[in-house]
Amino acid sequence: MSFYWKAHHFSLTLLISFVFMACAEDPSLTFEIPEQGFEVVQHIPKTEEGREENSLYVAPRRIEENEFNSNELHTFKDSMYAVMLRKAGVGIAANQLGKRLQIFIIEAEADNPRYKVLGAVPKQIFINPRITKASKERMNFWHGCLSAHGEKRGNVATFKWIEYECQNEKGELRSGKLEGFAAVIFQHEFRHLMSGTYLDHAQQFVDKEELDHKLETGELPFFEEASINLPLLIEGYSTGETLEVYYERKANSL
Repeated sequence: MSFYWKAHHFSLTLLISFVFMACAEDPSLTFEIPEQGFEVVQHIPKTEEGREENSLYVAPRRIEENEFNSNELHTFKDSMYAVMLRKAGVGIAANQLGKRLQIFIIEAEADNPRYKVLGAVPKQIFINPRITKASKERMNFWHGCLSAHGEKRGNVATFKWIEYECQNEKGELRSGKLEGFAAVIFQHEFRHLMSGTYLDHAQQFVDKEELDHKLETGELPFFEEASINLPLLIEGYSTGETLEVYYERKANSL
């Protein structure tokens, strides 16, 4: 065995050790639950400091094969869901709780006071998700967000339907198709994993009270086919790519 190979092998081993140490020391990359419980991370505008350290704007890591079906993952998933219910949300992504992990949950009860007109969405968890196919048609929707507390609602477009691939908490591969309100929530949460919120993309904003009135009177459209000019919520994503490929492509384009 040559001295060069030994030195190269040692350097590679050292580098891998440093990577694992960094992950172990960064609680945002673990399933660890804070002693005080989770609080929802809030949006930071592009013009303000701290955005680059905010978990909503930093790439989340994949869940590894040895982490599936573990007590830590199940406990973390249950904690995410508990926060979503407590905050009356219809979806939640891990990075909204300060965790840079590729996980989100969606669910809308039939009697949800905010969205009941759109129907129920069964509880589903998506781990390491990617969108494999999307409709040409887009729908408009006025978004709010647990990470945009006190902010105005914003109008953006989402694909009318999407097909996806992901893993469940057992690590089993899943694929399926979502349409209607379920497709909207999926894309809203997927946007979080892509970095950001609807506030970074919408160009039309309205206070919730004013929006409710204008929707009731028909002054503003609600969940109708959208113009191509309406900003797309998941703008920048190429159908079929993993989030790792998306972030790599994004970094190379800077």
